[in-house]
Amino acid sequence: MRKKISNMLTFKVTEPMQLLPFIMLKMYGISRNRAKALITNRVVLVDNKITTYPLTELHPGETVQIDRSKHKMSFHSNDLDIVYEDAYLLVIDKRPGLLSMSNNTRQETVQTVLNRYLEKGGGRCTSHVVHRLDRDTSGLMLYAKDVQTQQSFVKGWQELVADRRYVALVSGEVEQDDGTIRSWLTEDKHFVTHSSPVDNGGKYAVTHFRVLRRGGGYSLLELELETGRKNQIRVHMAGMGHPVVGDRKYGSNDDSMRRLGLHAYILCFRHPVTGKVLRFETVIPQPFERCLNGE
Repeated sequence: MRKKISNMLTFKVTEPMQLLPFIMLKMYGISRNRAKALITNRVVLVDNKITTYPLTELHPGETVQIDRSKHKMSFHSNDLDIVYEDAYLLVIDKRPGLLSMSNNTRQETVQTVLNRYLEKGGGRCTSHVVHRLDRDTSGLMLYAKDVQTQQSFVKGWQELVADRRYVALVSGEVEQDDGTIRSWLTEDKHFVTHSSPVDNGGKYAVTHFRVLRRGGGYSLLELELETGRKNQIRVHMAGMGHPVVGDRKYGSNDDSMRRLGLHAYILCFRHPVTGKVLRFETVIPQPFERCLNGE
C-alpha cells in the first residue's frame, strides 16, 4: 500500500553527503543520537528503500524520506541487525554464535530470524543465503529475498562483489606489516582443514593480510580473500603461528574474549537488479579493542 504523503518528510539531495549528517542538517536542532535512532528504527528511506546504515553515501538527485507514521514494521533481535533492505535483498550484521542457515534442526539461525520478520511484513518473500559465515564469526552477510536475486549473486559473484574484508584478532605480534599466504587446503574425515604449501590435490587458497594495530600481546589484522575456502582465514593464521583468538580448533588456547576473534567488517557489491554500488562497513568489535588495550 502506498504511504500517505502527509506522513512523509521529503528532502532532495543536492550534494554528496553521508546520511546521518544529512538528516542532522535538514532537521535543524536534532541531536546526533536522535538522528541515528531514526535511521536504525527503519523509518528513513533513500529513493524509496528503507536504509538503516547511518554512513550511507548520498548522491545528488536522490530523495531522502522520513516516515512519521506510527504503523511501521519493526525489527528487534538480539542476534543480528538489519543494516540495509530493499525489495530484493537484505544486508545484516550478525553476532557470533548464530548459524547462517537451517541445518535440519530447530536451532535459531539468521535465516529463521529473517523469515519471521518477512512473514510479519505480510509479503510472500523469504530469505535466501548468498554467502555464509561460520557460526562463531560475526559481521556482514548478504541475503536475497527471492531465488532469482540469489542466483544472480551465485553466478556473478566475482563480477558483482568488489570488496569483502575481515578483521581478525590473532595471538602474538605479527612482525610483517603485510603479506600474502598461498596454500592448498584439504579437509580430513574429522572436518579439520589442513594446509599444504604445495599442490596436494586440495583447494587453492589465497589470503592477503595487513596489520592494523599491535598491542597487549595481540595483533589486529585486516584480511582480504582471493578465494573463499572453508576455514581459510583460521587455517592460514594458525599456519603463520598466530592463531585467531578463541579458535580452539586451530591451536588457540586464549579464551579471554569468550568468542572467536574474527569479524566480517567490509562488504561492497554492485546490486544485481539496480546496478547501484553499495558499500557497508562495521566498527571493530569492542572485545577486540579491549584485548589490544590490555584490558
